[in-house]
Amino acid sequence: MRVVIGEDQVLLREGLARLLAEYGFEVVSQVGDAEQLLRAVETHRPDVAICDVRMPPTFTDEGLQAALVIRSQLPNTAVLVLSQYVEERYAIDLIAHDTSRVGYLLKDRVADVRDFVEAVRRVGEGGTALDPEVVSQLLVRSRRSNPLGTLTDREQDVLRLMAEGRSNSAIGSVLFISESAVEKHVSSIFTKLGLLPADTDHRRVLAVLRYLES
Repeated sequence: MRVVIGEDQVLLREGLARLLAEYGFEVVSQVGDAEQLLRAVETHRPDVAICDVRMPPTFTDEGLQAALVIRSQLPNTAVLVLSQYVEERYAIDLIAHDTSRVGYLLKDRVADVRDFVEAVRRVGEGGTALDPEVVSQLLVRSRRSNPLGTLTDREQDVLRLMAEGRSNSAIGSVLFISESAVEKHVSSIFTKLGLLPADTDHRRVLAVLRYLES
C-alpha cells in the first residue's frame, strides 16, 4: 500500500514514515505543507494520503482543505487526517458526502501503533477510521437534537463503533457480545431511525450520517 505523508513537524513526519515502512507500507513522498501535499498526491496517486489539519503558511485548516480537494478530485486516494484536538466541524466536513476511504484521528492515537496501522490499512482498503473521542463528541452533540436519544445504551455503543468503521464481528469483540447479537442491535438501530431496506441505499452508512448531520 503506497502512502504520501503531509506533516510540517519533521520529527513526526519522519517517525510516521519509518513506522509505516516497518509495517510494509511504501512511503512514496513526505512533504511539509498543503500545496506540496496536493502536488505529491497528483504525481504519485497513492493509496492513502496522511495529513495534518493545520499546516503552513497560516496553520489553520490548510491540511483539511487539501484533504477535501483530494476527496473530490482523486477519489481513489484514501485520506487519513490527523488533528491535535477534536474538531467536530472538520470531521463532519470530511465524511458529509461519503464515509468510505476516510479517517480522522487524534495525533495521540499514533502512539498506539497497532491501532494507527490498522486505521491506515482500513481507510486504504475503502473503510472508515474515526477516532473514538471524535465519535463520542459527535454522538453527545447529536443526542441533544436528534431522535438518536431513543437508542438504548448498547445500541449507542454499537452505532459509535459502526461510525469508527468496525465490522459486526469487530464490534462483537469490543463489546464482548456475539455477532448475532450485534446484528440484532444494528437491525433495531435501522428500525428506530426509520431506515427501511432499499437497493440503492447503504443503511449502515445512512445510520452513521444520520447523527453526524443532525
